Amino acid sequence: MFTGCRASKSFCVSKNFGLWGRHRSLHNFPIANRRKHFILYSSREKVSLLPEASQQYLLSQAPPSRQSSSNQHNGLPSKPITPPIYSPPQNGLLSLLPASWVPYAELARLDKPSGAAYLFFPCLFSTLMAAIHSPELSFSTITGTSALFVVGAIIMRGAGCTINDLWDRNLDPLVSRTALRPLARRAITPRAAVVFTGVQLLGGLAVLLQFPHLCLFYGIPSLVLVATYPLAKRITHYPQVVLGLTFSWGAIMGFPALGVSLMADVVAAKAAALLYVSCVSWTVLYDMIYAHMDVRDDRQAGIKSIALRHEAETKTVLSGLAVVQVGLLAAAGAMLDAGPAFYLLSCGSAVVTLGTMIRRVDLKSVSDCWWWFRYGVWFTGGSISFGMLGEYLGRRYELHAQGTGRTEHIARDEQVSLQ
Repeated sequence: MFTGCRASKSFCVSKNFGLWGRHRSLHNFPIANRRKHFILYSSREKVSLLPEASQQYLLSQAPPSRQSSSNQHNGLPSKPITPPIYSPPQNGLLSLLPASWVPYAELARLDKPSGAAYLFFPCLFSTLMAAIHSPELSFSTITGTSALFVVGAIIMRGAGCTINDLWDRNLDPLVSRTALRPLARRAITPRAAVVFTGVQLLGGLAVLLQFPHLCLFYGIPSLVLVATYPLAKRITHYPQVVLGLTFSWGAIMGFPALGVSLMADVVAAKAAALLYVSCVSWTVLYDMIYAHMDVRDDRQAGIKSIALRHEAETKTVLSGLAVVQVGLLAAAGAMLDAGPAFYLLSCGSAVVTLGTMIRRVDLKSVSDCWWWFRYGVWFTGGSISFGMLGEYLGRRYELHAQGTGRTEHIARDEQVSLQ
């Protein structure tokens, strides 16, 4: 192992890394040759970021046999990895922001809304399921609640990403896709990121307070999952399950947000539980595809994922997850006596969109995995929501027709009595 410091200071290297254990000064290296983000590997993991010139000197002094054997024994690359050069965004939302704001917007992933959509759809599903259960709720109430969930999903997804990057700030430089994240490239200090997290959590609390106070009881416990997900990838090959438990929490929130108590209404509670597990399966499914983008780098960096654990049988696992998701979605509908619109449009379209994605995605292609992750949320989530909305509108129309019929019947009875 060794410890490193800025180019203007000295550093020490121990023989555990296979380099001579002597203190040397970096003052003799030209400033033009120094780079802040050059990654070095020890016998265990990446331990510091050193200037390129000092790195070249150290490697030139290392006994080749010891360095090579140590890296090969630990499954690490025999050569350091130089991260790509960062360039500020030239288009999109981030290009319109002041330069000092851009790293924080990147930290919250405002330039990548797909993640917020995956967090929002379980909230929308549960809102529409609650509306199916209580069709007397007005359409304006449903849309207003859904709009609040949109804002909450954007804020809390940003907070979750910030917490994740704080945990992974020493791992992200090892993965080419994440090497330029703000904390990894040191555009933001960890202290500033912690403060930013606090601001986002306060924003999320402000949104949560717009719902009935019962939602506080259901919403706050999810923060435990948000904070612990990044730890899961260090201790298990199934961190996607923890991510699923986190991202799917909204499948519970829609019911209390519309005033349906899950403690008092057994039918609603069972439907919410089935919907929650269905959404967990969906999350694991799409994040397994997402994890295939980093299989090579994750293996080298020692990061665990379900994609690495089941790399040889990924599509079989994906198919099983799709069956679980759709099956539990149908079971949730059955709890609420859902009609044909729900089964044909929600469940049927989920089978088609998921089956198409699983069959066509090229797991060896980073760009293809990203395309399906980016757009699959709209295909599957949008079609499920459309079916649920159709079921709610059908029930509401029927309820309105029944109410109109009863009103006309009462009017006729009164007219007869007057005669």
